[in-house]
Amino acid sequence: MYRVAVWGFGAMGSGIARNILSKVNMKLVGVHDKRKEYIGKDVGELLNIGNINIKVFDNPLKMIEETNPDLVVIATHSFISVVKDQIISVLKKNVNVITIAEEMSYPYYTDPYAANEIDHVAKRHSVTVLGTGVNPGFVLDTLIITLTGACLNVEKINASRINDLSPFGPTVMETQGVGTTPQEFEEGIKNGKIVGHIGFQQSIRMIAKALGWKIDKIIEKREPIISNVVRETKYIKVEPGMVAGCKHTAKAYMNDEVVIDLEHPQQILPEKENVQTGDYINIKGDPDISMSIKPEIPGGKGTVAIATNMIESVIESKPGLLTMADLPIPRALLKGDTFFEGGY
Repeated sequence: MYRVAVWGFGAMGSGIARNILSKVNMKLVGVHDKRKEYIGKDVGELLNIGNINIKVFDNPLKMIEETNPDLVVIATHSFISVVKDQIISVLKKNVNVITIAEEMSYPYYTDPYAANEIDHVAKRHSVTVLGTGVNPGFVLDTLIITLTGACLNVEKINASRINDLSPFGPTVMETQGVGTTPQEFEEGIKNGKIVGHIGFQQSIRMIAKALGWKIDKIIEKREPIISNVVRETKYIKVEPGMVAGCKHTAKAYMNDEVVIDLEHPQQILPEKENVQTGDYINIKGDPDISMSIKPEIPGGKGTVAIATNMIESVIESKPGLLTMADLPIPRALLKGDTFFEGGY
């Protein structure tokens, strides 16, 4: 029985906690969240499943000391600059970490100093760290790498993920520019507040490492998706003329030729304007491989699933900072006859 705690009880963190409760080989032992209205409350009550005698702690280290988890899932932010200290504080308690911070899926090129520091601390305390999620972490990297396993040779990879942002919380809305005006979007791109998809650099580097490719440069482009209709989720409302999402592309070059071409237009409620979602991977090689998943793997459920399904592999793995390419292929940990029968 693996004891698991969750740091961050937003859209993804609460979904992960809910999913852990449904697994027979896992025990949710605690949750930490900084919101005052959550502190001290029973997690089950916040999830609307009744009292389960698991509380929300006001301090993550206190949570670890009192609950003795094998692993903490950190679901707080997208950037290494924010989560690095959080991760290290858990590692120093001799506890494994999974984080859904996008930059942590393959941080060695974007922030090698932080990556090496995390790796060293993890090894010193004989624990493991993994950054993962549905994307980056699966669709536009791990799944692509897996498909190349059926190729004798690979020349070029084209892939796109057209998805619905609606399940995600305020942090993702901000980084995608959802709810801004077109002018605010452009200003946000310039000052770095709007970044579009966080993960192209990580996905491309993970794929290249797996294939032994040396990428010369990566060129990214971000464009606003302007809504023509009212769109409203639990977290945000978009009026006509405002930004509903971001079309983000990335091209990776090797010897002046594009070898990896990724596209990720994502927005809230795409069906409002008849946009069909899907995940598409096309590999030019021997043989050519073409894969399509329609509609797309849901971002919210996919992230919750990947984060939960990798818990056992991380706990049982070698120490250090690992990536999805370093671990066994992900597989579903099915629900059992537990007291909670629900879904994210």
